[in-house]
Amino acid sequence: MIAGRWRGEIEQMSVVRTLKVIGLGAVVLTLSVEWLVWLYRRVCPTGLGNRGPLKEVFFFPTEVACTEHVFNPDSLFPCPCPLPHGVETSFSRLLGHIMSASSSLDLCVFAFTNFSLSRAVLALHERGVAIRILTDMDYTLITGSQIGAIRRAGICVRCDCGAVHMHHKFAVLDGRRLITGSLNWTLTAIQSNKENVLVTDEPDLVRPFIAEFQRLWDANDPIKRYPPSVTEIPASLAV
Repeated sequence: MIAGRWRGEIEQMSVVRTLKVIGLGAVVLTLSVEWLVWLYRRVCPTGLGNRGPLKEVFFFPTEVACTEHVFNPDSLFPCPCPLPHGVETSFSRLLGHIMSASSSLDLCVFAFTNFSLSRAVLALHERGVAIRILTDMDYTLITGSQIGAIRRAGICVRCDCGAVHMHHKFAVLDGRRLITGSLNWTLTAIQSNKENVLVTDEPDLVRPFIAEFQRLWDANDPIKRYPPSVTEIPASLAV
């Protein structure tokens, strides 16, 4: 009888121990999955489920919010401006894509007056990113145009002087990412107009824009438009 009681107690203890082991295993498994997900997101910040090229769409007008975190993501001090902070908007996401350029930026834009977008271009230039900008001649002279400041920084700008407006609004980053849509790089377009922007890494969409930019860039080479006269050619190069 006593032996039977001991046997029952031993079996009960064995069941409790098994349940504890199973519970501990479940906790370890849960933590492991959470850690792996965290690690994956750190290594692949585009997120889980992104199996193909990037395809992202933004609509404007955008909510007005602080974008200082885009320019200084590692700052230890909060921005003192009165705008809302910690808000992701279409504009902050657009800025984030532009600031992600690591080697080159080819920008083809009709009107360029927005200070924050100019700041992003200048920041890339300071970082050593190769930048080419093609814009419409008439709109380089409008009030608030950022083209003058960009040129003074040493960035190469060419103006389309054709009989019709160069009305494109697109950018190619690192030869592989396209930003395009109806949005001019102006404060009015961003905060007032109904606009759209598409961002994609789809090669079949990026390649035609690369070709179009290069075609316009070559067509608006100042040397081709205004060849130097014989008197302007250095004597060492004269035949």
